[in-house]
Amino acid sequence: MLHFDVMDGIFVNNISYGLPLLEQVRGATEMILDVHLMITKPERYVERFVKKGADIVSFHIEATDDVIGTISAIKNAGAKAAVAIKPNTPAEAVFEFLPLLDMVLVMTVEPGFGGQSLIPETLRKVEIIRQKAQDIGLDLDIEVDGGINADTAPEAKKAGANVIVSGSFLFHADDMKKTVELIKKGNKC
Repeated sequence: MLHFDVMDGIFVNNISYGLPLLEQVRGATEMILDVHLMITKPERYVERFVKKGADIVSFHIEATDDVIGTISAIKNAGAKAAVAIKPNTPAEAVFEFLPLLDMVLVMTVEPGFGGQSLIPETLRKVEIIRQKAQDIGLDLDIEVDGGINADTAPEAKKAGANVIVSGSFLFHADDMKKTVELIKKGNKC
């Protein structure tokens, strides 16, 4: 799976990739493309991101007034839907939407910039969401993003995350493939 961050410079203080690059990536790989929208009013763009190749679309619950409509738009366009929450957003904010979702993305750093250290308290939210999903009988993916490395990946997995995003740690590795395998196994590098 390839995690693809999209930032608009408004919801977060950074700008990144958009639709043209996503289309090029889709043309170059059959990997699952997990598109993380860190943009205001994501409902305006979800259909276009799915048409350009997104298999999964994550949007921030804090970035829209229409969470259910955004989830529906993603699913109607043919992709899996996920909501993302920032470190200060309580886990309970996603509870009412869990039956509609394929995944919840718990940001373990403030979104917008790579290279940050994982905020340990965010892993408690993973535990809470995992427990709630189990209590209501859902087989839900829980993704973590931010500060993930060989030390923090096992902690995230223990908390209940089953989708692990690692950026800076991988891109600074001497051997990316070996580093991915170490993260998967939960071993230190």
